[in-house]
Amino acid sequence: MQSRIINKVRSGLETVGLKTHRHGSHARADQSNKRERSKILALVLAGGEGGRLDVLTEQRAKPAVPFGGTLRLIDFAMSNCRHSHLSDVWIVEQYELHELNEHLANGRPWDMDRTYGGLQILPPFEIHDKGKKKDEKDDGKGKDKDKDGGSKDNDKDKDKKESGSDHGGFAEGNADAIYRQRRLLKKFEPDLLVVLSADHVYKLDFRDVIDFHKDQNADVTMVTTKVPEGDSATRFGVVEVSEDGRVTNFEYKPKQPKSDLVLAEIFVYDFQKLMETLDDLAEDGELKDYGEGLLPELVKQGNAWEFRLNSYWRDVGIPESYWKASMDLITKKQELNLDDPEWSILTRSAQRLPAHIHETARFENSLISPGCTVAGTVIRSILGPGCVVESGATIRDSILFDGVHVEVDAIIERSIIDEKVVIGKRSIIGGRSGVGEKKDLTMIGKKVKIAQDTHVPPGERISPEKPKD
Repeated sequence: MQSRIINKVRSGLETVGLKTHRHGSHARADQSNKRERSKILALVLAGGEGGRLDVLTEQRAKPAVPFGGTLRLIDFAMSNCRHSHLSDVWIVEQYELHELNEHLANGRPWDMDRTYGGLQILPPFEIHDKGKKKDEKDDGKGKDKDKDGGSKDNDKDKDKKESGSDHGGFAEGNADAIYRQRRLLKKFEPDLLVVLSADHVYKLDFRDVIDFHKDQNADVTMVTTKVPEGDSATRFGVVEVSEDGRVTNFEYKPKQPKSDLVLAEIFVYDFQKLMETLDDLAEDGELKDYGEGLLPELVKQGNAWEFRLNSYWRDVGIPESYWKASMDLITKKQELNLDDPEWSILTRSAQRLPAHIHETARFENSLISPGCTVAGTVIRSILGPGCVVESGATIRDSILFDGVHVEVDAIIERSIIDEKVVIGKRSIIGGRSGVGEKKDLTMIGKKVKIAQDTHVPPGERISPEKPKD
């Protein structure tokens, strides 16, 4: 209770601009008032297509994928920024913007809807360029046009040729995404740039990372963590570090990792050094992911450092990892406590009545969101808002998004069911072939209607219903 009161007092003091001491694995409380104030910008990279999440991202951006019943994946990056008192947060977007922007609500859920500073959205853009338009006009004289009046040249090929172009367009990777926004970034002129991904589940006070970065006078500080249980280092950037925390070696998604220490894709960059390095890399060739050119170059120069994250972290960019993180909400609440009032994960969600639990319902270790109506059995599962589970139906080891309707006597096992799906009577979705033998995840996309008495086998992927014209 005493620590909670102290934290509330500290938060209030920081709100009015008074610097207070923090306790963290790398905090330097006795030096906190001596540090020179820095202009800091947080940049959340939320533009990736997210194809590895399969049917869940066919019609939505990956950062907008629901999590834990009532949250979205981007809520973790945004809430960590809010609690870390980072007042300027920009989001780079590219794919399926509309649902993501609706959720962001101009930053209101995180108190970032401000007159000055706060949240800023960076969608794909193109600038006015007379020379470019003249060239296109000249080039078009001898070329066939497609039915829309444009050249048959592929637009994506043009973007590849203009990787890192300040003309905008679509980025070819996260380093390229940063560089394409360099005119706006240089106009803002931050001292430090905090770069975050939007598909990771974790809680972290970025001020501790920033303080450590300043103490080392680093070019880049990389947040690292041990490979999560059940995951593989081959999916990540892998680092080796010296005893004092300097990064001595970096490999990007190696086939044979030399270490189990991986990047959490949270970075603090010296802004001027970052821009200079990106300029040099852009001259030499295309900019893609920062693991392919940017980070190897900074590590080679010898001033890259690691900040170790020893608490819960998981990249949920693939279905199995997403499912495991969701199940951790149920089985590992001490490690992944999203109800902590001192560091809550904030979100935008519709106001719903409490869940209605019928007398025939049976539950075992599950999360049931507001607005649900449950008359069946729910075991080790997560139900999003407004789900309906009729009598005799069984949900086991599964995740249901908003508004899923499970009819009488249907069975769902080890599956992820997207929003507004209807599972017909007596249907079987997923399952196991024997006692204790787990099958691949079954996934069903948005608004699909499964007819009664249908069997969808384990591992099946059903794409969402196509939007009507």
